[in-house]
Amino acid sequence: MSELNKIALKILSNGKGILAADESTATMTKRLDAVKVYSDENNRLLFRQTLFSSSSMSECIGGVILYDETIRQRTSNGKTIPELINSSGSIAGIKVDTGAKILAGSKEEKITEGLDGLRERLNDYYELGARFTKWRGVYLISDKYPSKLSISANAHALARYAALVQEAGMVPIIEPEVLMDGDHSAKDCLMKTSEVINKCYEELELNNVDLKGTILKPNMILPGKNSGEKISSEEIAELTIDCLKNNVPSSVPGIAFLSGGQTEIEATANLNQINIKNNTDFIMTYSYGRALQQSALKFWSKDINNIVGTQTIFDHRARMCSMAAKGKWSKSFEKSQ
Repeated sequence: MSELNKIALKILSNGKGILAADESTATMTKRLDAVKVYSDENNRLLFRQTLFSSSSMSECIGGVILYDETIRQRTSNGKTIPELINSSGSIAGIKVDTGAKILAGSKEEKITEGLDGLRERLNDYYELGARFTKWRGVYLISDKYPSKLSISANAHALARYAALVQEAGMVPIIEPEVLMDGDHSAKDCLMKTSEVINKCYEELELNNVDLKGTILKPNMILPGKNSGEKISSEEIAELTIDCLKNNVPSSVPGIAFLSGGQTEIEATANLNQINIKNNTDFIMTYSYGRALQQSALKFWSKDINNIVGTQTIFDHRARMCSMAAKGKWSKSFEKSQ
């Protein structure tokens, strides 16, 4: 077993998943503004440090994706943030793309940038304590999107990123996100997501990426949020598993879903059904941002010094997600908060 494969399995195994705490300063400021908390470096650190020192970290969180600001910060007791994360048995990761920009040649679509200077930045992040990374490609769905250009350009960027990350001794998360925005059906989502994932693996193979040392972070197969289509968690699970079985090579150790516009309960229920129905060898778990943090953020905003109360809310959500990653969650458990 390679070192990268060991890291990937440590992040994903035993009902653990990933806490996506890699919001940029601009995004985190929007989140804090929405709950009427002033966004400065100290408040951003205080909220994240509160989550990273919660008791559920050791049971439920195998990895934490950080932002550049956060990986360089120190906690109130002098530990670096990666040291705090490591102390719970979790692994520190880092977002390394520089954001999605207008795609030349298809101006309604986006291409993710950040390859320039990436080799040097990766070496810096490794020294700071990161052992895995994230790069997100985003794709529109409509009757004409995603275009062949968008699918090809983003797959190529993801593959070049992944090759550089493995060269630096870290595990790349491959995140091709087909957005939930739009009025498309679940079947359209299945067709387009399949095309996107298939092209990603074609490019990853071309770039000699060791798939055993990677993690896939895809969207679930869902109808567009403006479609009016309602489907059950069971149907979502069946479509999602079909997509992954048919398009993801068996050498990939695990899949950590993004929550992508779902509520905390929806993201947990859908993951639970995926694991009940999982007839593959893939580990199926979570890499959630808002679906792990939103309730804790709302509670924390009422009194940012109520660390224990905030951790209680976060711990409950993390344990619910962990149960879903084992197919053992039930909505009745939500009442025990």
